[in-house]
Amino acid sequence: MSQRQSVGGPMGLPRPFGALVALLALAAVLTGCGTSGTSSGTPEGAAKGQRAAADRVEPLSGTPESRLPVTVRSADGHDVTVTATDRIVPLTGSLSEVVFGLGLGGKVVARDITATFEQARELPVVTRAHDVSAESVLSLKPTLVLAETTTGPAEAVAQIRAAGIPLVVLEPAKKLADVGTRIEKVAAALGVPTAGDRLRERTEQRLDAAKKGIPAGGAGKKPRVAFLYLRGSASVYLMGGAGSGADSLVEAAGGVDAGKESGLKKDFTPLTSEALAKAAPDVILVMSKGLESVGGVDGLLKIPGVGQTPAGLDRRIASVDDGVLLNFGPRTDAVLKSLVEQIHKGGR
Repeated sequence: MSQRQSVGGPMGLPRPFGALVALLALAAVLTGCGTSGTSSGTPEGAAKGQRAAADRVEPLSGTPESRLPVTVRSADGHDVTVTATDRIVPLTGSLSEVVFGLGLGGKVVARDITATFEQARELPVVTRAHDVSAESVLSLKPTLVLAETTTGPAEAVAQIRAAGIPLVVLEPAKKLADVGTRIEKVAAALGVPTAGDRLRERTEQRLDAAKKGIPAGGAGKKPRVAFLYLRGSASVYLMGGAGSGADSLVEAAGGVDAGKESGLKKDFTPLTSEALAKAAPDVILVMSKGLESVGGVDGLLKIPGVGQTPAGLDRRIASVDDGVLLNFGPRTDAVLKSLVEQIHKGGR
């Protein structure tokens, strides 16, 4: 029997990776997404460890040395000259993390709805779901706007550029190997390449340290982990496959991505009982708000097919905060450490 396959709302089935970013952003503005009183259903130990990581970005010490002007190649084909970075608008939460990590958070004047960490929380929001308000951005008189190829609508991006604002577009980070490159490209656009080198080195060292927590054992002992993207209030139920981003993290944490291993070629596929049975996960990975939206662990196990998986039978559920899981930036080491701890322990 097929599980609910509706992706909900007007969005339809997701486009490659960027569509999940849009779903994440939309979820951030839905007020009915969570459920009160679901803390008892939250995986034990997950909330404490990951919540601290999700709440703050640790900046580099000292003031970054700035080398401006700089001209960089934007991912949409433009050569962009940046002459000042005193008013920065990053249009994704992931880009905001890198800017704050580089020590330039004090120059950020707005945020995307997905930038949920503590230092950015009081900044004005210039996006709704995945849509940028060009008028809101321009009203803040930015000297640099950072965007991704998935940022839209295209008309808003074009309007910002037409106003003469330097706008640098970057490719989204989709896997662990993208972290260092992403940091370097953002640092280059900000004219702080030395700080970029420092942040990349710090992040990679911490990622290596997180991997050292993986228990020793043969390949046959690796837990099979299925990433489920859930938004109960919007009837969104998806399973991650190859290229979801979660596959890279699960593999780095010493697990096997069950969706990818079972043959899911797309990044996200509507969830079905048959797909769950084929994936046969030992652990189910979810985002914290997604887990809340279905009523915690008990509610998750009531979704057709979930309770019959090895993960469901053993109640092995791993949860990571929405605002950090797939950002692939300065806090990814904390995500990886949390995953290592969660996917290699027993059920409850």
